[in-house]
Amino acid sequence: MPQKRHKQQTQPPKPILALIIGGILLLAAALFFTFSSANESGTPKLAVDQEKIDYGDVKFGVNKAFSIKITNTGDGVLRFKEKPYIQVLEGC
Repeated sequence: MPQKRHKQQTQPPKPILALIIGGILLLAAALFFTFSSANESGTPKLAVDQEKIDYGDVKFGVNKAFSIKITNTGDGVLRFKEKPYIQVLEGC
């Protein structure tokens, strides 16, 4: 009986294919973050609409409210690393 030989098809091993695809995705992500962070150059600058608020004499236990507007007038992105705080000065 003659024996038939089966041709084996050569396919790239699956782990190598996964590594190639993963490398392409990593390269695409690196390029994306490189070009997206380029727009964040510049220097931020804070501007406050009023630097001093004077209520005069206020009795203890009486609540007073005020609002201030803070704007970034610089050409960079403004990010706070800590919570912003307001310093209250007495008698200034």
